[in-house]
Amino acid sequence: MSINKKLLGLTAAGMLTAAMSGQTLAHGDVTPQNVDIAGLAPLGEEWLDENPYNADYENRDLAVKIGTSAYTQNCARCHGLDAISGGIAPDLRYLEPGIEGDEWYKYRVVNGAVRDGRVYMPKMAEHLSQEALWAIRAYLETRATDE
Repeated sequence: MSINKKLLGLTAAGMLTAAMSGQTLAHGDVTPQNVDIAGLAPLGEEWLDENPYNADYENRDLAVKIGTSAYTQNCARCHGLDAISGGIAPDLRYLEPGIEGDEWYKYRVVNGAVRDGRVYMPKMAEHLSQEALWAIRAYLETRATDE
């Protein structure tokens, strides 16, 4: 699976900003917010490998609307408003499109990220439904850029 280098690293400016402002790069105590998934196709307990709410999904507009709200409530604090990172967490606009990006996204929301004992991203699948998390991915696809 290919991962865009912009997605993986923190920018030097972002690290410097964090250090100077006294922020830590580890994820703090954040209570995930519930997501109303009414109207989305139910997905069950077994995680799918590919986003079912992709561009071919019949109710894509609803998935994006739900994903936008869910992202704002649960992800923007670290990944930035409108998915534009300020350098603290990966800029999710650079996720690979299609199944390649879906695989990375699924891995990260299911497993989280821990470095040196610090939680950089919680295991969001422990807090939000598969429907809510794939709706967030649908939203992120609308924010994608290759700049």
